[in-house]
Amino acid sequence: MTEFKEEWTQEEYLRAERELRKSGRQVLLVDTVAKGIEGADTVLYNPYELQKLPEGTVLVFYCDTGKETKERLEEFRRRFPGKVCVSLRGGRGYWRKTFRLEDRP
Repeated sequence: MTEFKEEWTQEEYLRAERELRKSGRQVLLVDTVAKGIEGADTVLYNPYELQKLPEGTVLVFYCDTGKETKERLEEFRRRFPGKVCVSLRGGRGYWRKTFRLEDRP
C-alpha cells in the first residue's frame, strides 16, 4: 500500500480526497468527538461499520484539536487493518468552512 503521511492539513485532505476518489478509492472524514464539521461530509466513528469498508479505504480521523487522533493513530491502524489511517492536523478547530481548492487545468 502507498505510504501516507500521519497528518493532513485541510488542504492536503481536500487534494488527496479529490485525487484518490478519481482512482476509485474511498476517503472518509471520521468524527471521533460527535461534533460534525460545518461544510464537510463526515461519518461518525463506528468501528463496526468502518471495519466493513473495502481494503484501501482512507480514514481521516479528527477530534477538536487533532492531538488525540494523532496519538491514537497506532490504535486505529491495529483496529482497521487494510485501511489507511490519517489524522486531520488541527482537528475541527482549524477547519475553515469556506476554504476551497482552486480548479486548475
